[in-house]
Amino acid sequence: MLRKTFLATVCASALLTATASVFAAPTQDLKSEQGTLEVTPIVKGLEHPWALAFLPDRQGMLVTERPGNLRVVSTDGKLSDPLSGVPQVWAKGQGGLLDVVLSPDFKQDRMVYLSYAEGGGEGDKAGTAVGRGRLSQDLTAIKDFRVIFRQEPKLSVGNHFGSRLVFDRDGYLFITLGENNDRPTAQDLDKLQGKVVRIYPDGKVPNDNPFVGQKGVRPEIWSYGHRNPQGAALNPWSGTLWENEHGPRGGDEINLIERGKNYGWPIATHGINYSGLPIPEAKGETAEGTVAPHHVWEKSPGLSGMAFYDGDRFKAWQHNVFIGALVNQELIRLQLKDDKVVHEERLLGELNKRIRDVRQGPDGYLYVLTDEDDGVLYKVGLK
Repeated sequence: MLRKTFLATVCASALLTATASVFAAPTQDLKSEQGTLEVTPIVKGLEHPWALAFLPDRQGMLVTERPGNLRVVSTDGKLSDPLSGVPQVWAKGQGGLLDVVLSPDFKQDRMVYLSYAEGGGEGDKAGTAVGRGRLSQDLTAIKDFRVIFRQEPKLSVGNHFGSRLVFDRDGYLFITLGENNDRPTAQDLDKLQGKVVRIYPDGKVPNDNPFVGQKGVRPEIWSYGHRNPQGAALNPWSGTLWENEHGPRGGDEINLIERGKNYGWPIATHGINYSGLPIPEAKGETAEGTVAPHHVWEKSPGLSGMAFYDGDRFKAWQHNVFIGALVNQELIRLQLKDDKVVHEERLLGELNKRIRDVRQGPDGYLYVLTDEDDGVLYKVGLK
């Protein structure tokens, strides 16, 4: 009955959204090292989509659009009207509606978590906020939305919000936070810029966080010294949180996040300023007391969403991790052995589109979002 209601709702809204709802475009065959890729457009007409989350029981996907819309994409490629109840966002520069994840207990509580840029700072500055609300049974609204976390202070004029959300196996919520393009704050433990934080699903701070009880230190902090982490995922085999982040000019990196560790920015970096000059605070590629990147790109691809592949459908992709690239307009495939990157392949370059997010679907395919005015959701598999 629920599925019939859902299909009726989505089909009705699809008629309203007309040209933005159905994308009857052909599948493309593209080359890859593992064989021919099948790349199928599912829906177009998305306005700078940022993230997606799969609903259970083949009810489709939630997709965020940076200007502030949350939509449902059905399994047959129909796009709903924007859901009501979504918070007002600060949609400037890189800011707006960003990540979306479902509660680990979604089938019982129907909670949806959203991260977004929130205004209200001095001089019209913004910071990352996270809140949650219940998805209505008819998939048209987020009910009783409540903010559970705010980045403080608000320092961004449009840059470096970070903003990936990841639940671990124990149900803790991790939030990646950019340093708002204010470099020194990533090392300041009294601020939430350039941090990964760990909270309970209701926003409370766990007592075993590494800096709880220390004077002048934010208790939410789990790790620090991050620049702009726009990708994060839980390793399904080890349970470790992996995070990727933009370097400046060079020095994009992957980090394996550990409790209380300093990941170096800006005192340790492989990159330089966009002007070509060194980072003023940098002591070199490494610095005492900091953790070196697990993997680094000397030339920045512009990293974004991140997904491990642990499905059974495409065995050639097992124990691989996929990362979107905004600058290089590619999907990066990293082959792993004992968590070490042993090989890299660049995919989907023929699309010439900024890859914003990648997720493994319940059907074993990869789903990829492109960050464009006319963004597209693609389904990607091997023949």
